Amino acid sequence: MPRVILILIVALLGGGCASVATLPISSLLPAASSSVDIRSQTSVKLDEANFIVIKTNVVGQCKGFALLGFIGISPAQFTTAMDQLYAKAEMQTGKPQSLANVIVERSSKYLILFSIPKVSVRADVVEFVTKQTDQPRLQAPP
Repeated sequence: MPRVILILIVALLGGGCASVATLPISSLLPAASSSVDIRSQTSVKLDEANFIVIKTNVVGQCKGFALLGFIGISPAQFTTAMDQLYAKAEMQTGKPQSLANVIVERSSKYLILFSIPKVSVRADVVEFVTKQTDQPRLQAPP
């Protein structure tokens, strides 16, 4: 048994990085979360005077935790950040409201043994209004 360990050590030292890459070490580590970036393009035209700004710079965030900077223990999730954004925006169903100027930021703070990934989503909330005519309304006689 000690002879097998000695041969393995010599093979690792003599073979360089190529022999280390063939070892199945990655199967021993927990799988890191994959980064899926799916975007659904919705166009909001704000070039006419048919909207009012309800809230500006509404932010939703989600933080995670990664051991050694790449072993994802708790990933920073985009859906959690969006849920938080919608909750802070106080958007209501049935109203002609939308998010405008949406910005997604992904960042990580790296420390010695771990990192803290963060996803931030910021946007403005606008509500569309109908155009009002400049013509005076006819009033019924009393």
